[in-house]
Amino acid sequence: MKKVQISLNSIDKVKSFVNEISKFDFDFDLVSGRYVIDAKSIMGIFSLDLAKPINLNIHAEGDALEEVLKSLEPYIL
Repeated sequence: MKKVQISLNSIDKVKSFVNEISKFDFDFDLVSGRYVIDAKSIMGIFSLDLAKPINLNIHAEGDALEEVLKSLEPYIL
């Protein structure tokens, strides 16, 4: 598992982020304070405070993890 901080500070960013991670068969969790939600849930994401950076837990390893990180570069802080 890899943890990174991301920024989803606009509606368009949220939509494109969900579209991007939905291409992968791994689990992704967004952690904001005491809340943990499925990162593939657009409704769940909108329940978070998007003004602050959000922690993303990626449940992948090896080459697959590198591919995920490369595709998520626009969102990673």
